[in-house]
Amino acid sequence: MNELLKMKFFELLSKTSQEVTNTEMQDAYGEFVKHIVTISNSEDYSYIFRMLNLTRIEIAPLKELYQCGQGEKCA
Repeated sequence: MNELLKMKFFELLSKTSQEVTNTEMQDAYGEFVKHIVTISNSEDYSYIFRMLNLTRIEIAPLKELYQCGQGEKCA
């Protein structure tokens, strides 16, 4: 179930921006998207829903963290 959360993309998101190059992030994101496409080709819709929902739940706090760090309104 946590296979998406263990991907390099999430590891890079947790690092400070000075440690991550654009190329690294682009490659990790490309790998992440390919994995999402693979999961979406499954016939088990409850599995797809759980995987994508869990991923969304993990990404939401990261979005707020980065917006807050860039001068946006913090919640």
